[in-house]
Amino acid sequence: QLQWPPFHCIQSAPCVIVRNFCLLPLFLPRLPFLPFLLVCVNCAPESFTDVKVDRYFTPIRCPREVQTEDFVRYHFNGTLEADGKQFDSSHDRVQALVSQVGSGRLLSGLDRGLEGMCVNERRKISVPPHLAFGTVGAGSVIPPNAVLVYDVLLLDIWNKDDKVQIRTLYRPEDCIRAAVASDFVRYHYNGTLLTGDMFDSSYLRNATYDTYLGQGDLIEGMEEGLLGMCVGERRVVIVPPFLGYGENGSGSTVPPQATLVYEVLMVDVFNSKDNLTVTVKEVPESCSRRSKRGDFIRYHYNGTFQDGTPFDSSYQRNSTYNTYIGKGYVMKGMDQALQGLCIGEKRRIIIPPHLAYGESGVGDLIPSWTVLVFHIHVIDFHNPKDPVVIRTTLRPPDCPQTSEANDWLQYRYNCSLMDGTLLYSSDQFDSPSVTTLGMNAVISGLETGLSGMCVGEKREVVIPPHWAHGENGAAGVPGSAVLLFQLELVDLQKGVPDGFMFVWVEDSPEPLFPAMDLNGDKQVPLEEFSDFIELQSKEGKGRLRPGVDRDAVIKDMFYNQDSNRDHKITEEEIQLKDDTVPQRDEF
Repeated sequence: QLQWPPFHCIQSAPCVIVRNFCLLPLFLPRLPFLPFLLVCVNCAPESFTDVKVDRYFTPIRCPREVQTEDFVRYHFNGTLEADGKQFDSSHDRVQALVSQVGSGRLLSGLDRGLEGMCVNERRKISVPPHLAFGTVGAGSVIPPNAVLVYDVLLLDIWNKDDKVQIRTLYRPEDCIRAAVASDFVRYHYNGTLLTGDMFDSSYLRNATYDTYLGQGDLIEGMEEGLLGMCVGERRVVIVPPFLGYGENGSGSTVPPQATLVYEVLMVDVFNSKDNLTVTVKEVPESCSRRSKRGDFIRYHYNGTFQDGTPFDSSYQRNSTYNTYIGKGYVMKGMDQALQGLCIGEKRRIIIPPHLAYGESGVGDLIPSWTVLVFHIHVIDFHNPKDPVVIRTTLRPPDCPQTSEANDWLQYRYNCSLMDGTLLYSSDQFDSPSVTTLGMNAVISGLETGLSGMCVGEKREVVIPPHWAHGENGAAGVPGSAVLLFQLELVDLQKGVPDGFMFVWVEDSPEPLFPAMDLNGDKQVPLEEFSDFIELQSKEGKGRLRPGVDRDAVIKDMFYNQDSNRDHKITEEEIQLKDDTVPQRDEF
């Protein structure tokens, strides 16, 4: 077994090493003219001639292996095989080694040993002398003919031809727009090295990273990785070092020449040139008018961020949001969005930050530079100048008389909000409702709606809040609510003529005084007189003039009958009044 040795022979004579035994080559006598040196060596066990690799830990997943011309970043401990003495360690320097495989920058044995490695793989690479420092060694650290053992942990691999790698984990089906240069984006991310070690996370700060694209505010690889993302999209973006923080790294968290892995969730995308985005979801069949500047509107809404995270809802408060339109009481974008709607209309509105809360946000509720999405439902709106609106749905052909002030009316009704929510109905009671026009016993808008009706007529009456219960509302009626009444006039009795305080609807009792003398004591004091008059009104036999102080009217009527001013009425006084028949005698 012959081999030319890797060390110098005596002078330049040909040498032959014979391992384990001496052998005189048969061809030597045929070359008497050549001097030679025959060395007989009793060798120890056979020494190795190539790199030995012990892969004592390999990761389960290995998307990429080291190849020639790849750059690598790795940690190592270097020891002598002979005695285990350490001659070098990147761990001691607390800085990984960065080099290019196959470029001659490393020992040729270490070059070979690194090939095929995966990130997070651990190897022991044994390098023979002729692939290390040979017979010369390295000063006092590495002796001649030393076998070197490198314990290597691979941290990173990249190549100068690498590009940003993008892997989409999730992309919403509904992608209204994708991020482009000049957009402002808000995103969450976890940033790790190839080893999986985290170097940064927006989640840990509980705040998105907010920036413009295309203005150089981000590392080049991240700029590229964010382009084309939709709100709600998730991506893994792998950035090679030269498109990341390069040879300088970033502080103590990102080492020099580190490949960066970002898992990104896009939260918001908008452009400073964006306007409102309005999507009409539902429009009622009938729309007599649309909201305009100066109107007062009541609406329900759900407010979310673009990723669907809710931040506010009027439904949860069980109360509409009420405001004037176009007067700056709400954010600029909402002010615009509330104009031109019908009662009952539903819309989806996307408001960019510069038309919402901008850089300031709203405390812990709405972050700065946040796009807001509102789903709104218009309940009603009105203008402070709006009149009562009356629409006749049925009018009998025979209409001998119509309702007017002082008339007694019996009517049916349904009272609802403009979205159809029923508030009250006369059908809830045993008999229709009654009122006397002009007594202010009902809201003024209903007074107007009941005026001029025929018996049997039906109407729809829209009453704005300033003709109803105003901004405070009433029991069961929301504040500032527009009311819709469906009316039917059941009966009508003409009212008290001018100049009279009380009239008999039916024939007065005959004789009158015994009917008034409720306790039969032949005299009627004010209290008894008042009870008698109220009883006649209640039973519908007589009627007091509406719209006046009832107690004052009854007292006036009493003293008109009490001729002698002794605070009681007698039968003689009643007869005397019958004889004289004064102008103001209601009896």
